[in-house]
Amino acid sequence: MNDTPAKSKFLKTIYRTAFILSLIGVFAFIIDFGYEQSSTIQRALNAFYLIILFLGIGATLTRYFAEHIKRRKQVVLFDYATIAVTLYIIAIHFFGQEAHRHLSFFYDDNWIKVAILLTFIREFAEQKVSYKKSALNPAQLFIVSFLGIILLGALLLMLPKATYEGISFLDALFTSTSAVCVTGLIVVDTGSYFTPFGQNIIVFLIQLGGLGILTFASYFSYFFKGVSSFENQVILSDMNNSKKIGEVFSTLKRILLITFSIEIVGAFLIFLSLKSKVLPELGDRIAFSIFHSISAFCNAGFSTLSNGLYDINYRYNYALQLTLIALFVFGGLGFPIVINVLRYLKYKIIKPILNRNQKIDYKPWLLSLSSRITLITTSSLLVIGTLLVYINEYSNTLAEHDGLGKFVTALFGAATPRTAGFNTVDMNQLHFSTLMLIFLLMWVGASPASTGGGIKTSTFAIATLNFFSLAKGKTRIEVYRREIADISVRRAFAIISLSLVVIGFAVIAISSFDSQKTLLSIAFECFSAYSTVGLSLGITSSLSAASKGVIIAVMFIGRVSMLTLMIALFRKVKQQAYRYPTEEILIN
Repeated sequence: MNDTPAKSKFLKTIYRTAFILSLIGVFAFIIDFGYEQSSTIQRALNAFYLIILFLGIGATLTRYFAEHIKRRKQVVLFDYATIAVTLYIIAIHFFGQEAHRHLSFFYDDNWIKVAILLTFIREFAEQKVSYKKSALNPAQLFIVSFLGIILLGALLLMLPKATYEGISFLDALFTSTSAVCVTGLIVVDTGSYFTPFGQNIIVFLIQLGGLGILTFASYFSYFFKGVSSFENQVILSDMNNSKKIGEVFSTLKRILLITFSIEIVGAFLIFLSLKSKVLPELGDRIAFSIFHSISAFCNAGFSTLSNGLYDINYRYNYALQLTLIALFVFGGLGFPIVINVLRYLKYKIIKPILNRNQKIDYKPWLLSLSSRITLITTSSLLVIGTLLVYINEYSNTLAEHDGLGKFVTALFGAATPRTAGFNTVDMNQLHFSTLMLIFLLMWVGASPASTGGGIKTSTFAIATLNFFSLAKGKTRIEVYRREIADISVRRAFAIISLSLVVIGFAVIAISSFDSQKTLLSIAFECFSAYSTVGLSLGITSSLSAASKGVIIAVMFIGRVSMLTLMIALFRKVKQQAYRYPTEEILIN
């Protein structure tokens, strides 16, 4: 072992073996979860798990004693905590004679799976992940990552123990696409058709779809290594809208921190709003809270309730509804906006308290133009939508509510079309004028770089500002003493045009495949799918196979955007030094 090349080769063999076995271990426990096992096979799997865990511990310890690399404190803490937890689980599960009597909570087989997953995360983080722009550009990488999650999700949902009665590949693909694209349209009832294991798969797909698998993989790799290639940072900055390449991983860290913090607080508030009479079991209340918190923040719209929040036990639970509104509004604002607003509040509230005796004359431009436009547009749509729903539905779907209940239900009705997808009223009983309002709200959707879909609030705002600019005879769009870049205007109108083209073709296709359906219900379904909303007039499950395929395609296009697909398909043309003479085209 004194020979450096031999030692290096030996260490690489240990690490590679640990990674490969941990990866096989992940697939093994998926099969373990998904299929009924005989006692012989279960014993063999348990022995295999034990080997993986010991090898994982050995690989981690080897990195500290055989390599002279100084690791960051948080990595050391994670490693030693993981080793301690893993050894504790091994001791209790495999060697504790009376463990199942005294420590039944830790004796659960699921803890072994958790230990295997921790081992895989640690070994995966040590692998060299390199995104080569020559192979895939950011748009192509983004699309491929979503396709991969969708296909994997479909296969997982087809596992025997994921459903009570089995599911076809098309329905599994539809459900997986809806979850990953955080849409919420369903062809089978989530609560009664899928087992708790299947529901866990769905919520896992929602979380991955809301944040993106590359966000998780990239950050965990950086967390353990502390470094990343320049090319990786460039591609990640493109996908996460980071203005500075050096801020890529700090942005990813904030995104993950904000997401999990809000989801944990949301789950806690949902738990407090639930009544023990409705869900007597503590475990059921916890599972309900976590599922709906993640689904709401990611603007997915999935619910374990057969009638959604219109269920008689929940439609009058206004505390639950207000919590969900807060969750999907935060999720729909977009991470850059939330980070910018938090920075602004820190400057406006915390700094004045710390510097009470100092006079601050300089006022920096903390709230960006994008944040201002997004916040104003979001607030305007929410206020106007609430008032219109309240007026239109006062004596209709809101008639069963009183006082504050009417307002909360109207607020929910105005907020949920912004890609959230939950419903607290019977959608088929809404006035036609309310449905038209929902069409508009669904089409606009959430904000850029958020978990929601639609053409986005900034796109709608730029188009509206352009109307006023043209009416005033201006050649530029100016707002808040800033001029909106020409590329932003062109991108906004490209997104608007492409959205209408995709929705239009989808309506034509479904009208051809399911001619017995009404045009209103088909158009509603297509707008909902494109904007990843999840609201429906009840035709999703009865669509033909071809129409389901169309909706799957529209959900995917709506999540990744048609413009991103076109960028992925077309090769970029270098800007030429020359320019042709300009000429105006007749418009009206």
